Amino acid sequence: MVAATARLRAAGIDEPARDARILLAHAARIEAARVTLIAPEDLAPDVGERYEQLIALRAVRVPVSHLLGERAFYGRRFKISGDVLDPRPETETLVEAALSAPFSRVLDLGVGSGCILVTLLAETPDATGVGIDLSEAACLQASANAVLHRVQARAEILQSDWFGAVTGQFDLIVANPPYIAKGEMADLQDEVRRHEPEMALTDGGDGLGAYRAIAAGLGAHLAPGGRVLLEIGPTQAEAVGGLLAEAGLSGIGTILDMDRRPRVIRAENG
Repeated sequence: MVAATARLRAAGIDEPARDARILLAHAARIEAARVTLIAPEDLAPDVGERYEQLIALRAVRVPVSHLLGERAFYGRRFKISGDVLDPRPETETLVEAALSAPFSRVLDLGVGSGCILVTLLAETPDATGVGIDLSEAACLQASANAVLHRVQARAEILQSDWFGAVTGQFDLIVANPPYIAKGEMADLQDEVRRHEPEMALTDGGDGLGAYRAIAAGLGAHLAPGGRVLLEIGPTQAEAVGGLLAEAGLSGIGTILDMDRRPRVIRAENG
């Protein structure tokens, strides 16, 4: 593991020792806490071969979550792939806000892996929900995670361009839309820019295109008294709040994440 750590450090990986440990546990199919009990000479040939391949892929910036095929989110593990946005701890801010008040029917716009929708349904056993995504692969991933966490009977996953295939009203609408401006894409880490779907990261414009589309559809689909919660980039609070105000929503406010950065815009219908 020492040699693997040095190799990852030389490749510019931020936390090489942690990644080397996690990948060794995955290669050996053991818990990460037990890795310190394994000496390099004790590795079976097949384990050593798997480990070498994992380290080689990580050295070229393939995300650890993609190598493991899963990512932890709000106390659950979600299956992921390069077809969906990697669930991030910051998005748990949106989940916490959603769970702070009751809801019975939720719409997740841009469902991706399903981490938001599935978590909300798993935490709220009486609720039902719809998740939409333009990507067929993302819809399949979200459906698989709904089955994994046993909420599939209460979750409907639809392939749709925002509200295109959505009918009815919801008392909670949530979204973590693509909010990175086209000009900011080059500044992203290689793990993100090269290995996550571009359509989940950027609108190809100023980063506000998705919010404009969402704001335009809220009037028809957000029930009276319903809430909307949108994850945002750290500089977008004023612009997104303005779009929601123009759509006739009230109670507009900003929720900070654990690093005290603007992370979620909230608003109400009435």
